[in-house]
Amino acid sequence: MRDIGIGIVGGGYMGKAHSVAMAAVGAVFNTTLRPRLEMICATSDASAEGYRAAYGFARATGDWRVLVDDPRVQAVVIASPQDTHRAIAERAFALGKPVLCEKPLGASLEDAVAMVAAAQAAGVANMVGFNYIRTPASAYARQLVQSGAIGEVIWFRGEHTEDFDADGTSPAKWRNFGVANGTMGDLAPHMINAALALVGPIARLTADIGTVYPNRPGAEGREVNDDIGQFLCRFANGAMGHLSFSRVASGRKMGYAYEITGTKGAIRFDQEDQNALWLYQAQGEAAQRGFTKILTGPLHPDYLPFCQGPGHGTGYQDQIIIEARDFLRAIETATPVWPTFADGLEVSRIIAAARHSAACGAWVNLEAS
Repeated sequence: MRDIGIGIVGGGYMGKAHSVAMAAVGAVFNTTLRPRLEMICATSDASAEGYRAAYGFARATGDWRVLVDDPRVQAVVIASPQDTHRAIAERAFALGKPVLCEKPLGASLEDAVAMVAAAQAAGVANMVGFNYIRTPASAYARQLVQSGAIGEVIWFRGEHTEDFDADGTSPAKWRNFGVANGTMGDLAPHMINAALALVGPIARLTADIGTVYPNRPGAEGREVNDDIGQFLCRFANGAMGHLSFSRVASGRKMGYAYEITGTKGAIRFDQEDQNALWLYQAQGEAAQRGFTKILTGPLHPDYLPFCQGPGHGTGYQDQIIIEARDFLRAIETATPVWPTFADGLEVSRIIAAARHSAACGAWVNLEAS
């Protein structure tokens, strides 16, 4: 075993999740590389010091450049706002340091293209933080699809819907401004990534994107970003699809859900019940056919390291720990581990295509872009 110095940019919601994951991953997965919490960065020295003390880092800074440049920081995790991702990643790659970047890859398609170029030039490990697809249930769903358990996939319906902004009378905040912070920049990437993982590349799409509450208190004189969006698509393998996204979906707390229909069966999943997968297979007596609820357990991907009991379940933080294991594996083996920056770029391409489609009211062919 050998240690590796980890620097995390951002100490809030995702900064804490990644800090906890890096502290726990060695014990959970018995990794060869053992993370050392070397430095954390926040928007000021004072807030960074608070996070350092809370999470167990050796040092803290209010300047991300200090963190990236420090020789004891050997790998960088970016858990800061989207508009900071590109500069941090490019500087880290220039120094030959591996990078795990929270989704979306950048604040724009241009950012994502530049970040992939920097990653490829550096030739070091790079990953994007699409954590929800890493639940044991969704990992098993991928195995089922790839094994042909439901036949040829002909239809996919996916959604990422939440209600944290469903109150239109609540004051506008940072999430309500800027293209990158809207629903298409914030929630959509997760489900698009799921669609690509479960079904494959998207060939063409037509989209509609809207703002439900353009006049929130405190937004006077400023353009509020998108609350809701959807698109129809055709996958490269011929399957049809519908994806929808909303931050104003009353009653939905973590509506990351999908249905996959095949020629021999179907799969259903809902993140609000993340330890269960529903499987239908068109076999046996017709009168006895129906969806079977599969509770995840030690026989499913990445479950056993957390718990030996079937049905006991894993949680949100465990997804980030699995992600940390994959990042360390990519560094140790010098082998790309999905999803790389290039995979994140494909998600950015689809979001850009959806925006273009919504603006022009037409189908957009991604295979030609």
